[in-house]
Amino acid sequence: MEQPRTPGQARAGQGRAGGRSGREERIDTISERRAAPAAAPPEADGLPQPRRSLAVIAISLSIAMTVLDSSMLNVALPGIARDLGITPATATWLLNAYQLTVVTTLLPLASLGESLGFRRVFLTGFLLFAGAALGAATAGSFEALLGFRILQGLGAAAVMSLTAGMIRHTYPAKDLGKALGINAMVVAVSGASAPSLAAAILAVAPWPVLFAVNVPVSLVGIAIGLRALPNHPGTRRRFDWTSAGLNVATLGLFFFGLDLLLHETLPALGLMAAAGLAGTVLVKRQLSRPAPLLPVDLLRIRIIALSVLAAISAFGAWYASYVSLPFLLHGEGFSQVMTGLVMTPWPLGMAVSAPLAGKLSDRVPSWVLGGIGMAVLGGALAVISLVPLAGMGWALGGLMWLCGAGFGCFTTPNNRTMLGAAPKTRAGSAGGMQATARLLGTTLGTTVVGICFQVAGEDGPRVALFCAIGFALLAGLLSCSRRGA
Repeated sequence: MEQPRTPGQARAGQGRAGGRSGREERIDTISERRAAPAAAPPEADGLPQPRRSLAVIAISLSIAMTVLDSSMLNVALPGIARDLGITPATATWLLNAYQLTVVTTLLPLASLGESLGFRRVFLTGFLLFAGAALGAATAGSFEALLGFRILQGLGAAAVMSLTAGMIRHTYPAKDLGKALGINAMVVAVSGASAPSLAAAILAVAPWPVLFAVNVPVSLVGIAIGLRALPNHPGTRRRFDWTSAGLNVATLGLFFFGLDLLLHETLPALGLMAAAGLAGTVLVKRQLSRPAPLLPVDLLRIRIIALSVLAAISAFGAWYASYVSLPFLLHGEGFSQVMTGLVMTPWPLGMAVSAPLAGKLSDRVPSWVLGGIGMAVLGGALAVISLVPLAGMGWALGGLMWLCGAGFGCFTTPNNRTMLGAAPKTRAGSAGGMQATARLLGTTLGTTVVGICFQVAGEDGPRVALFCAIGFALLAGLLSCSRRGA
């Protein structure tokens, strides 16, 4: 009876049966391993130092320039209107055209970045922004200045839409919250310092210098970015120009209609109906695509959808309160200078809390931080809206600081959730969705303030503040509903 053989004996027998020794088999195996292509190493989780720090500098400079450019121009609008011989209402189109260009092109440029590579589109947009700033500084007419502002908006949209994707590929996943906190701090500090910086420049130079200062700083950021930013290769899929056009039509017509709503109701409703039609066609076109320009695939992920809705509500709360508070303070007897001083702690609170909340969000569930942040914002706004403000002084400044701190506690963890829940290959679209949610929220907030002012008259600022409290509570509830998602 044949004895059962061990696996080693069986392999040896198979080798002998084929006329080959075990030693020959081992030699062949080693040769095959050497001849086979080496397995691709896993994708690096973030950039190594010091390249990571240099990339952060480039990203931070791009963010600072786009925030400062828009915020500083507010201060210069009266002077621009006077020098170019235009009305103040016409001058505001230098802001509106920039903002409208940004909001309508964010998602298409995010999709283009995923296709061609984040760094290529990001740096091209940064260069376009700098070149258009130089053009704006030398423009001799309103029409030329408006054209360069539209080009600046296009460049800024490329930067804004891909910032989150660049951060996702720059930092390791465990530090994503910390990275987004630094990003939020740069935004807050830039926004807070913009009026003072603009006033300092205008005290010694004409308004074109506000555009010219963007150029050298942007070129430094581009030079650093060429060396340090992560080289995301892109998917090389074809860019969907039809969907990009539908996206521009949907958002452009909607915001044009929204702007007209309080003045010319019927034309406004017609524009918004056309926007709805274009949006319907856009959504139907995107549903069957594996990587759609309009990120319906990401919105199917429950935690991302809730985070987007929470972001829209939170930014609505921020802008509804931030726009109405100066009017409320003026009604309580505060001068313009005192109003500015009292509101300064708001962005400072954001600058402190955003990076701390970002760091905490790497260890604490973001729904907890988001819920706490919106509760703090809503509570502070409730106190401001219900008590007499005259003579409060430092206490009112403290409440403003709490408002900013609460918002910063929400926004960084919420952004981390949106970005972290998306596949890394879709980081560009996730970042574009973040920026779009922010702009939708800010537009919602300012529109609500306009409606409150028109409907409630003198009580409009206080009514708008109550609406802001409602937005904050809704954002907190949406944030908490992500528990277990």
